[in-house]
Amino acid sequence: MSPKAPVSPVRARRGGRILRIELRRSAAPLAGVLLVLVALVLLQLVSGPWWKGAESWTRQWTSTAWWERFAMVLMWPLAVSAGAVHGIRDRRSGTSELLATTPRPGWHRAVTAAGAFALTLTAAYALVFLYGGVRVLGNDGYVHFGWLPILAVGALALFAGALLGMGVARTVPSALTPPLLALASLTAVTAVHETVTGGMVPNRIVLLSPALSQVYSTFLTVTWRVHAGQTVWLLGLAATGFLLLVARKPRARPLALLPVVLGAAVAVPLLPADSTRNHALDKAATAPVCEGRVCVTKLHEPRLAALKGPGEEALRLLGRLPDPPSAVRESVDPWPGETNGGPMAPRPSGVVPIGVVPIGVVTVDFEAQALDGATKDEYTRALLAGAGTPPCLDADMSDPTEEQRRAYDETKVVRELAARTVAAAWFTGELKPLRATSWLRADAGKLAGPAWDALRALPPDVQRERITALRTAALSCDGDLLDVLKDGGPR
Repeated sequence: MSPKAPVSPVRARRGGRILRIELRRSAAPLAGVLLVLVALVLLQLVSGPWWKGAESWTRQWTSTAWWERFAMVLMWPLAVSAGAVHGIRDRRSGTSELLATTPRPGWHRAVTAAGAFALTLTAAYALVFLYGGVRVLGNDGYVHFGWLPILAVGALALFAGALLGMGVARTVPSALTPPLLALASLTAVTAVHETVTGGMVPNRIVLLSPALSQVYSTFLTVTWRVHAGQTVWLLGLAATGFLLLVARKPRARPLALLPVVLGAAVAVPLLPADSTRNHALDKAATAPVCEGRVCVTKLHEPRLAALKGPGEEALRLLGRLPDPPSAVRESVDPWPGETNGGPMAPRPSGVVPIGVVPIGVVTVDFEAQALDGATKDEYTRALLAGAGTPPCLDADMSDPTEEQRRAYDETKVVRELAARTVAAAWFTGELKPLRATSWLRADAGKLAGPAWDALRALPPDVQRERITALRTAALSCDGDLLDVLKDGGPR
């Protein structure tokens, strides 16, 4: 048997020339430009949760890729409609019958068009990520490659959407097809987003959307089952779009639906049924990095130098208590908002709630305690607050909205904050407000002052008993901490 002949250089050059012509004359380049503009306008110019805190889209690589998938709610309809514009090109230019008589197979032209869209959409998608990635580097983000699957599935989603638009438009070659497809895809993806927290649609159906939910925590990543299920589904969608694009006979079009049906049949059982299984702790990002008795996660390794000195000092001062804590560890609780009365993100089984911590460990949450730019004294006070315990109620929002204010029981928040401030003062000998509590600082100060004076008037042994009782109550979030300081136990 003779060996297979190599591809002719002339044929390769011809194929490259045809692709370049397609890139110049098709809707692919314009679609790529619009894709970049839409994504950057949403993520960079429109204020939203992608701007705020550690979950900002320019703070960590995984968050950048994840928020870009969130932006798919606008990017995917754009890719679908751009493909549809290309799909009606031949009918609009009046060359459909002419092209049907040429000896060149129709799938040759379809492959060239698909290649043009694959190149431009992937390049545009990668360009948006590159912009965010450069910003991440400037913010000393954790360097890793765990974001690659999130990014790759997003690029596949855009390509599949473009092919689907081409195939549907070739099947229904009307000028109304592109805008109708854009409206239908936008409505479908938006509707899925609206049902994510409500549970009105099964989770497996929700995950058929190319857009991901918002980033809950930088400690989380998307699970492999979500990646695998979405990949199978999108490949089926792309295959159906391509078969519709090359189908010349009406009876071949129903067969073109077979890949998407098979893709759904495989993907739906593979995708998690429970939304708490959509995400998991990123084990690499949460691996501990330690110096002595002070540890942070790999994600926040650059913060270890600033935390080490205050951490050792806080442990020394906490040694005045019976059974004092012996280590400082960064808290890894990827589901914020559970204790503040606001919307609650779903929590996977096995994740310890924020109010339950090991007795011998002082936890630090860099974002909840707003320690960016903190001095050594502020670090130490944050660790000593509540006698080395995490807060039970979130009092660290610097600029809460009216809705968030209504969600809080401000009386409880203020009383806990005052008690935690007094506890820190007992170790340092000086009453100072804790960091990042400006919106409640005045009210907490009014309670902290008298409580501090009353505590100092007690004998030293009684003071230590009250602080020890406060620590015990704070570890279990049991009772009013100001009452503990006053009476030595919860009411």
